[in-house]
Order: sequence, then structure tokens, then C-alpha cells
Amino acid sequence: YLFMSDRHQEALAHLQYGVQGSSGFVLLTGEVGTGKTTLCRCVVEQLPDHIDLALCLNPCLNEAELLATICDELGIDVSDARPDSVKDHMDALNKHLLDGHARGRRAVLIIDEAQNLDRPLLERVRLLTNLETSTTKLLQVILIGQPELKENLGRGDMRQLSQRITARYHLDPMIREEADNYIRHRLRVGGLDAGLITPGALTEIHARSGGIPRLINSICERSLLGAYAGGKTSIDASLARAAAHEVLGRE
Repeated sequence: YLFMSDRHQEALAHLQYGVQGSSGFVLLTGEVGTGKTTLCRCVVEQLPDHIDLALCLNPCLNEAELLATICDELGIDVSDARPDSVKDHMDALNKHLLDGHARGRRAVLIIDEAQNLDRPLLERVRLLTNLETSTTKLLQVILIGQPELKENLGRGDMRQLSQRITARYHLDPMIREEADNYIRHRLRVGGLDAGLITPGALTEIHARSGGIPRLINSICERSLLGAYAGGKTSIDASLARAAAHEVLGRE
């Protein structure tokens, strides 16, 4: 069911650049439901064999817990580390990364929902990029989050981290043509006629979803259910409008 619009392909290219890169941060932002996590999964499935991945999906942690999560993801033995010791975990992480680098391996840290990182955690993440040899960074960091993440990194006290961002991409909602193609693609994959949803209904779905894929999915699903319940063989504008009202809870 994966559908890659032009903007999703651009966003994916930025993430792939981040995976293959060896310096700085890569930043992907976008509104809720635009497909950031889906793109993240896509990248994870395509990782080259020589790359070790640490994927952090819940960054609501303290510094020691974040480092412990990264160590767990990379399979680092931290049984000798004190649970609340930042230094113990940093030492173990640094040793592991150096060993991996000597064996020709690379490590990538992806933090999803990164808008939830508070200032101390953002500073800790910045310091992770100080783990390096004389020629290369040992850990590549990709931050994925909602628009608030851009605002957080734009603050004056975050300029040290912001200056280390080597690639940025903001994933906008789909334009009308992309949304129509997205809906028709999913209908075809599901074994249905792509013309099941009329042009008028497509107009309603895009207008009321704002082009956000997650809302498009919900409105379409509710439209299909409404058509089934009403014995209809197609979805028109009025049915799509009623479905959007039920999904969004507003006129």
C-alpha cells in the first residue's frame, strides 16, 4: 500500500542521505499524519548490511535512559554500567562505535517524535556527534518530528546543534493531484475499481483532510463503510462529506 508522492520521494532521499552520510544531523519534519514514520520504516527496511541501527521511538526519557536505549538497540553490553550514569553509558557506546568503525561498520541513530526532546536531551544528542575519529563521525543522527521540532532548533540556545544540521526537509501535506493518485492507488491495491470514489467525493476528501494521508485514510474508510451500509455502488460528494464529519467531529 506504500505510495510515494514526489514530496515523499524527496523526503526519503534526505533520510537515505542521512543513513549514508558521515557528518552532522539530518532533520525531517512534518505535520501529524503526513507519513514521517512510514518513511522511517521504509528506510529501516532498506538499510545496507554494514550499517547498525539504533531506533528510538520514545524520546521522553532522561539522559541516562536515552543512552541506555541506544546501547540496547546496538546490542551493547552495559551490565557493568551504573543505571543512572551518563558517563558509563557514553564510554560503552564510544568503545563499541570505535570497534565497529575498525571493522568497517557504521552506526546510525534515528529518533522519531523528536519534538519531545527537551533542551538537556537535545544537548546530549548533539554531544553524541562528538564521538569521532580523526577523520569521521562515529554516529550519524537523524531527527524526525513535528513542526515544533523546527521551532525548538531555531532558538538561540540551540544554535550549536542547528549549525550541525547538514540536510533539512519539511514534509508538506499532499496537493490535490497527489491525494487523488494516493486514493486510487490504495483502491487498486485493495482490488477495487479506482473510479469507485467520484471526482466530487475526491474534492471533498482532499478539502476536509487538508491533504494529510492519515486523515485521507480515515475519511475514505468511513466512506466505504457508509456506502456498504447504504447499499451504494459508488461514493459521491455528500457521502464523503458525511464521512468526514464523523471522522473529524466538526462541520
